[in-house]
Amino acid sequence: MLTFLPSPLIGLIACLLLGLNILIWVPLLLVLATLKLILPFRFVRLRLDPLLVGVAEAWIAGNGGWMWLTQNADWDVQGVDGLDRWGWYLVNCNHQSWADIFVLQRVLTGRIPLLKFFLKQQLLWVPVMGLAWWALDFPFMRRHSEETLSKRPDLRARDQEATRQACAKFSLIPTSVMNFCEGTRFTVAKHQRQRSPYRHLLRPKAGGMALALNVMGEKFRAILDVTIVYPDGAPNFWEFLCGRMRRVRVRVHPLPVPADLTRADYAGDPMVREAFQRWIQSIWEAKDREIAQLLDEPRR
Repeated sequence: MLTFLPSPLIGLIACLLLGLNILIWVPLLLVLATLKLILPFRFVRLRLDPLLVGVAEAWIAGNGGWMWLTQNADWDVQGVDGLDRWGWYLVNCNHQSWADIFVLQRVLTGRIPLLKFFLKQQLLWVPVMGLAWWALDFPFMRRHSEETLSKRPDLRARDQEATRQACAKFSLIPTSVMNFCEGTRFTVAKHQRQRSPYRHLLRPKAGGMALALNVMGEKFRAILDVTIVYPDGAPNFWEFLCGRMRRVRVRVHPLPVPADLTRADYAGDPMVREAFQRWIQSIWEAKDREIAQLLDEPRR
């Protein structure tokens, strides 16, 4: 391990290894994705999708390698026993940092199918990575304010259709659909601007989870409610690369799929949307209490 080096040098090494890992695996991803694009047949997809997943998991393993070299964090993980590598899951997590994605991949890869995230539309244009996410069928979503949606309700329908199309693809092979319900990373400023009723969370948005459940609810084995806590403060991406993430606590809670809400018309029925919001809020209240408990635990 390289943790004896100065942290800026560790960050530079981690950045170089991260970039090298991308350059090794992303071109292969794009070749396979191009084949899938020019041969849009179900039997082709059924053969190429497992290969794409295999390349993505090799890419994630490479990230795990440079993390092992450059980090010496104390990992406290509970709730991952008994998960099924070949089952479908809907994964929900609080969101504080870009490090969350690497934490989730380390904790869950190999225990459940490949995580596929709902991403902001703007991320499609991130050099190299945007193409990789597109190749893996990650759904790209546009973010609209409630004020905009009230003026242009057709925009809500477009996002719903994009989600349905993405989830329909996920139903072909085992997939873990990942959603950050807050829609953005937590900051004190955002928390105050939203007047969030939770101490440690932003207000949750139910739309992505609701539509995923509507399309794939019968396939999901469970909903995995994941809580990530950084007792020493959430690191930004550079701090994470520099190995300054000292402690991370992860709790995974399998929850039953709400069959009554899965079969309901979220898009067209305001009462169903209200029921979904109450369900998400109950999960968020429990998560907020759990975060408070984890932060109050004494240093080990």
